[in-house]
Amino acid sequence: MQYISGPYTQGQLLKDIHEIEIALTERFLHDGVITDAGEKRSWRDRVLDASFGRNTVLFDDQDNPSVMVVFPLQTEADLLTGGIEKAHPAFIVNGSIKPQIHIAKYQCFVSGSGADARAISLKYQDPKTYIDYDAALAACSQKGAGWHLMTNPEWAAVALWCKKQGFWPRGNNSYGKDYAITSEKGIPSYYYDSSGTKYIGRVLTGSGPVAWSHDGSPFGIYDLNGNVHEWVGGLRLVDGEIQILVDNNAADNTKDQSAVSTEWKAMLQDGTLVDPGTADTLKYNATNADGSGSIEINTAVVNQSDGSTYASNTFKTTATAAGVTVPNLAKLLAIAPIDGDHGGDNHYMRNVGERLPFRGGYWYGTSSAGVFCLILDYERAHSNHSLGFRAAFVL
Repeated sequence: MQYISGPYTQGQLLKDIHEIEIALTERFLHDGVITDAGEKRSWRDRVLDASFGRNTVLFDDQDNPSVMVVFPLQTEADLLTGGIEKAHPAFIVNGSIKPQIHIAKYQCFVSGSGADARAISLKYQDPKTYIDYDAALAACSQKGAGWHLMTNPEWAAVALWCKKQGFWPRGNNSYGKDYAITSEKGIPSYYYDSSGTKYIGRVLTGSGPVAWSHDGSPFGIYDLNGNVHEWVGGLRLVDGEIQILVDNNAADNTKDQSAVSTEWKAMLQDGTLVDPGTADTLKYNATNADGSGSIEINTAVVNQSDGSTYASNTFKTTATAAGVTVPNLAKLLAIAPIDGDHGGDNHYMRNVGERLPFRGGYWYGTSSAGVFCLILDYERAHSNHSLGFRAAFVL
């Protein structure tokens, strides 16, 4: 397909890219991996052409295709009022500034298992669930150099982009539909049984309207609001201390994100990164003595969960303790609110032990789901029917 300049309706653009992506999905499901260089080039060119360069097809080490969104370099000033003209951390890997990141257009499913597990992003698939943090990391990193579990800096850059544009993507956050506009629905892929009554749970990836993409176009990143929560890399809590990898080094799949890794760094109030356990690093504290209540950013954990209690509030109301300064870095990573305008997206945490993050919300999160939803509540071995992941690529 070859486009020439001229007016195109949203419906025409959606139809064209939809038909190509469905054909790619059917080709893969029927015939398997794509090894021929000419066929690879054809699929890539067709998607690039139909999306005006905003989407592409990348192939991993096993020749599995994935539809990816090209997300160009953003500066701090692009995403944060008062920010400086410096690359957002998502675009800095091992000290090198990257001109773009490729983010899976769809929540991933998995081909193979164990060492052969590969994350794949294709339209109209049921996203993989019942996958723990380490398995999600592996399904992405095993795809080859540059491939990785979408990181928290990358997620934050997309969320901040949405906020700056004034566009809040909707999604499957109410049993197959959007809670605010119930006429917006996806195609069911999983039914949830509650006491003998079946409810629509997950929907097929990309089966909702364009309002369910991050930019409201047929070429955006789909299902960031709801459907399934998504593990993200490069962020964790350890006994309440907020720990990250430097910049977007979590996008380098050779970097260790295990519980005992020395890559993890804590953050001071001026944004300086230091070794975990350093005095006065930023932490999530609970407002109640038993570790429940609301979340505040502090330099000490005064109220800690016993593992059964948790603290929660809307992300926009996550507070800062008196006398504590939240650096721009925490806002750029969407682990602290910028202002009071982040929708009703929820923030949960348990500040005891190691807790790994997932974002976005799930199919019955209603107003609490969204691009700023942040759950730091569970250990790395956690898995369930509403928790999945998304791959990304950068070299």
